Amino acid sequence: MAKALANIHPKAKIADDVIIEPFATIYGDVVIDSGCWIGPNAVIMNGSRIGKNCKIFPGAVIAGEPQDLKYEGEKTIVEIGDNTVIREFVTINKGTKASGKTSVGKNCLIMSYVHIAHDSDVKNNVIMGSYSGVAGEVEVDDFAIISPGSLVHQFVRIGSHVMIQGSSKVTKDVPPYALAGREPISFTGINSIGLRRKKFDNDVIYAIQDTYRIIYQRGLNISDAVDFVEASLPASKERDEIILFVRNSKRGIIRGYFDGKNGD
Repeated sequence: MAKALANIHPKAKIADDVIIEPFATIYGDVVIDSGCWIGPNAVIMNGSRIGKNCKIFPGAVIAGEPQDLKYEGEKTIVEIGDNTVIREFVTINKGTKASGKTSVGKNCLIMSYVHIAHDSDVKNNVIMGSYSGVAGEVEVDDFAIISPGSLVHQFVRIGSHVMIQGSSKVTKDVPPYALAGREPISFTGINSIGLRRKKFDNDVIYAIQDTYRIIYQRGLNISDAVDFVEASLPASKERDEIILFVRNSKRGIIRGYFDGKNGD
């Protein structure tokens, strides 16, 4: 039920049970599905497509225009999946002609003061800590955690089940299941605690560790290391996901902290 003190455009498509608190602003080209709560002073701008049971807290701005000089006013959108929580003063810019949309998946927690820039693709079950931000055309895979204060360079990809240390500067791709931290950002191990919390078997965790020992500690260049992994380790979903990620990386993956390249 919309509250009388909210500013709601009559063309907005809003499910009957949506709660909109006073002083929120809802533009005309907006779709809000059932079960949502829109907090006071939130601004839901043209191009917003919000799924079921989302919570958008006070001061958040959804689908603001991209902060990108190539944007020429084309019609683009922001998609937010079901059950996602967007906390106070988050800003999510809509897409440009590069992809046409910015997306945040299902069951995400986007904490206060986060910025998600144009054309980024944040997938399902992602957590972004307060004051973190991703630049344009960043991809964040399922179950990744970006800790508070971290900044992600444009075009970077962060793999599934990754955990990024707080206040990190992420300038290279971070492969799946990794822990990443230190300065400059480096591979510091696998996210074994997170994987156990997600009910990964120990055998699977050990196999992931074996994969990364070859990639980061065997003294091979990345391309040769991945070839060695493929030739020497049994095929599995996790092994193949890592291989595909590394081979498709456009920016290159982060270095290993213990490979002698970064020092102590």
